[in-house]
Amino acid sequence: MFANLKYVSLGILVFQTTSLVLTMRYSRTLKEEGPRYLSSTAVVVAELLKIMACILLVYKDSKCSLRALNRVLHDEILNKPMETLKLAIPSGIYTLQNNLLYVALSNLDAATYQWPSDSQLDSKELSAGSQFVGLMAVLTACFSSGFAGVYFEKILKETKQSVWIRNIQLGFFGSIFGLMGVYIYDGELVSKNGFFQGYNRLTWIVVVLQCLFPWSHPCNNSYFFVWL
Repeated sequence: MFANLKYVSLGILVFQTTSLVLTMRYSRTLKEEGPRYLSSTAVVVAELLKIMACILLVYKDSKCSLRALNRVLHDEILNKPMETLKLAIPSGIYTLQNNLLYVALSNLDAATYQWPSDSQLDSKELSAGSQFVGLMAVLTACFSSGFAGVYFEKILKETKQSVWIRNIQLGFFGSIFGLMGVYIYDGELVSKNGFFQGYNRLTWIVVVLQCLFPWSHPCNNSYFFVWL
């Protein structure tokens, strides 16, 4: 029974990851009127939704009691600052990783785009350069994911805190790091066109797909099996 559950879980996880990548790719290449949505803000929104999802799960585990939920969050997060700070390292890496995924999906397979250029040679050079950026983004995300995954799993095994609490902590730092990225790289665009510029139904689908499994991340989804 347990073995079958693992296979079903693996199938669901593969479907979620594949649909996320394909939808994200389409959303980054779709040509529409007006500004395109900012990937840095999408990362922040996804982290906030993950926090909300995990808080709801902790609320459910607390027998749907707001008082019990408040006590758990206070005891496990606020009263254990050093334990919470440990999650800042993998959270920063995952935030970088999430942004790199958008970079990769915006640059890979650039030959399929209709690039404006003066010659066929210029088009090929631009395509090769774009593919190189995408490839480097993927490689960096994968290598960083290995370290973050091992680090996070080590923390989970060393403490008795639930994976939901740990993901709330990850989401907290991820939101902070993500907002820093928004300010540094897209601050001018946000002040000009707003935080949710370019958001449409497809954008929200991408964000929600990232939050279907709040404990998962693009290149390392082993936490799904930790929960099982």
